[in-house]
Amino acid sequence: MKKGLYLLGALIISAISYGQEAGELHMRVRATGVVPMESAKIGTIGGDVSVTNDLIPEVDFTYYITKNFAAELILGTSQHSVTAVNTALGNLDLGRVMLLPPTLNFQYHIYPTKNLKPYVGAGVNYTMFYNQGQGKGRNAAITSVNYDNKFGWAFQFGFDYKINDKLYWNVDVKKVYVNTDVTVGANVGEQIYLPAKVDLNPWLISTGIGFRLF
Repeated sequence: MKKGLYLLGALIISAISYGQEAGELHMRVRATGVVPMESAKIGTIGGDVSVTNDLIPEVDFTYYITKNFAAELILGTSQHSVTAVNTALGNLDLGRVMLLPPTLNFQYHIYPTKNLKPYVGAGVNYTMFYNQGQGKGRNAAITSVNYDNKFGWAFQFGFDYKINDKLYWNVDVKKVYVNTDVTVGANVGEQIYLPAKVDLNPWLISTGIGFRLF
């Protein structure tokens, strides 16, 4: 019985020793794979959409409200090539678009061992589209492509693993819900505008290094 109590006490002390304190600010620098899970409803000509993956650098800041609860702001931008596929006009190259989806998640952290700290989180993102329609000249029928900025939800899970007193290794997986209304201008003998509702809903798979700023 005493040995069990000693072991339990040792585990609690180890967990507390790795615990963050309220008011700490951490920063992570990560490599992130952006993998869209795309689908679309395209008006008039029908069809679906195909969106390429991307690998990007990402920075995030985590503020510990308490030892267990934290708020994380994620910043990164990605570029994707977009094609409308299986439409009545065939496959239409819609060029490239860049996404900037700043995401704010609220996290819950646990401390099962001295070095390992898993967490889960949920929050909101606001996705901004820019440089849209780059490269659309490859398809002469497409004259313009416009995406609406939108709010969406985000969910995440991951863990930090302590390397030393200053650094830790991080692995993180997010699901970000990105939905947008798209208007495609096309010249098919006359100028027409094709509406579409597009779901991108990418997975963000990240790994990198984190450290405490203060």
